[in-house]
Amino acid sequence: MVEISTQAGSASAARQRVPLSRERVLDTAVALADEGGVDALSMRRIAQALGVVPMALYKHVANKNELLDGMIDALVGEIDPPAEGADWKTAVRRRVLSARRMLLRHPWAPGVIEARMKARVTPTPAVLAYLDSMIGIFRAGGFSVDLVHHTMHVMGSRLLGFSQELFEETSDRAPDPDAPAPEEMAARYPHLTELVMAVVHDEDSVVGSGCDDQSEFEFALDLTLDGLERLLRTA
Repeated sequence: MVEISTQAGSASAARQRVPLSRERVLDTAVALADEGGVDALSMRRIAQALGVVPMALYKHVANKNELLDGMIDALVGEIDPPAEGADWKTAVRRRVLSARRMLLRHPWAPGVIEARMKARVTPTPAVLAYLDSMIGIFRAGGFSVDLVHHTMHVMGSRLLGFSQELFEETSDRAPDPDAPAPEEMAARYPHLTELVMAVVHDEDSVVGSGCDDQSEFEFALDLTLDGLERLLRTA
């Protein structure tokens, strides 16, 4: 019993010697969520796992929502970067499948991502960067801005490895005080900014018409039916 107690004390002392950081807090939160689910996650449990008092965590994450946003960004960081030299279809497929493998490692993640995407006006920085990168792959592959817009709607959360609608109308929400300034958005996420500006200013798009839900639904339906028709012919 004394030996076990000594070992536990040594482990606790080792944890305390490692400086507490936002990365350590998020990594520990992710590990605890993997172990027991996100609903059982609390600041107290994270602090206990890190060997610190709960108040120490608030220097790195202000509240539970910021913790969840940080956890999402940590997971998005696990997705493979774009494959160099690959064509657009191969690059997108590989990256989406990498995102799906990430979600299979963290089964609680889809629900958190969906909930936080609905709660936030602006997605988290890592999600913005990921979407910007995916848009860049399509644009480099020859897609027009208009076609990329509809493609993003068709793929929805499949871009992040699961099947839910990613884009929802947010006009009734208050502005996000933490959202980057337009100039900063344009510099950090040029492809995403180009797409948003095109949707806002071009009400008469070539393929459809803006972010109209009915138009996007019919576009995805026709795309699916056309693909099935092609498979039927080749069969």
